[in-house]
Amino acid sequence: MSQSLTHSDAAWNARVELAAACRLTHLFGWTDLLATHISIRVPGRHDRYYVNPLGLLFDEVTASSILEVDVDGSVIVEPGRGQGDLNPAGTVIHGAIHATGSPQAEAVVHLHSREGVAVSCQRDGLLPLNQMALMIYADVAYHDFQGVVLDNEERDGLLRDLGDKHNLILRNHGTLSIGRTMAEAFGRIWRLERACRFQLAAQSAGVPLQELPPEVIARTVAQAKQITGDQSGFFPAGKREWAAHLRRLDRELPGYRD
Repeated sequence: MSQSLTHSDAAWNARVELAAACRLTHLFGWTDLLATHISIRVPGRHDRYYVNPLGLLFDEVTASSILEVDVDGSVIVEPGRGQGDLNPAGTVIHGAIHATGSPQAEAVVHLHSREGVAVSCQRDGLLPLNQMALMIYADVAYHDFQGVVLDNEERDGLLRDLGDKHNLILRNHGTLSIGRTMAEAFGRIWRLERACRFQLAAQSAGVPLQELPPEVIARTVAQAKQITGDQSGFFPAGKREWAAHLRRLDRELPGYRD
């Protein structure tokens, strides 16, 4: 966002980007009806974030329908905006991450997609089988399933397992990515979900998998850091992809800015 934006401009832009992420989740077929949640921190605050409301389909979410929530899960009522129900599971996951105040976690995308859940159920998780997987392979952590995420006591374990990584596979549950911007978080979840999809496709062929040698894995992981780097990379922090995503939304599913 531009430094010249007022706080109200920045807050509205954050709402728009969250609504866009919800609409894109619909377009990519990652939705779980009304479940799962995406959030972005309220600009300038470390104690509040925006999240999609429980009750709207992801293709129905607009900037004005977004909920503003504090890190303890209380909805901040704003007349005419974002009034709706809050998914209690989201308050545990998103509240825990946003409460850290980490600039690496301004945005959080959590999914229950078919491919992501399927890989989360595999003992070895994401495998270093292809280029897409290796773009994020060294940046993926794992969190064991403990039941539906409704207990605040799970927050500490979730944060401990995430550590300094930006992608989390919640075992037997789904996927999650964080970022300094929605563009960055969405770019990461897109790569994670696509890597899961490729892995399942390869495994379903019923033939032996072509494994990569360790030195090639290490080299490609190093290349991935260069490709997505802020300065030298040609896919810096999801910026190019995000601009393309928004152009697609404006063509195919407009109205998210309302």
